[in-house]
Amino acid sequence: MGLFDRFRRKGRTGGRTSAPARDAARTGSTRVRASDGEDARHLENFVTTRQGVEGFVEPRTAVSDVTILLVAHDGEWTRRRVPSVKWAHDFANRHQVPSYDAAVVGVPQRMRDYNKRKKAEGI
Repeated sequence: MGLFDRFRRKGRTGGRTSAPARDAARTGSTRVRASDGEDARHLENFVTTRQGVEGFVEPRTAVSDVTILLVAHDGEWTRRRVPSVKWAHDFANRHQVPSYDAAVVGVPQRMRDYNKRKKAEGI
């Protein structure tokens, strides 16, 4: 018996392990949806239909992959998963959108103000 086997065995009842309990115990990490073509199309649509867009590249975390946050001049924003940090910066460069590392600079105040306005409007 390995050091962590006792934790994997907690789904056992009557000496037998049911398949769902066994599978749940073996998958300790969170599975997240990968980025796809629909994400890229959404980002392209946002960039081409808004003014003053800036990109904020957010690093991979325990619960999500790398994302890019696009914020327009009025604070309207969208966030989508992307394949990598390099892809996000390349996307921004192709669309002549300034891009920043969100972990370094944070998110712009206009985005928070936009969220506050929308909440006050009941949207």
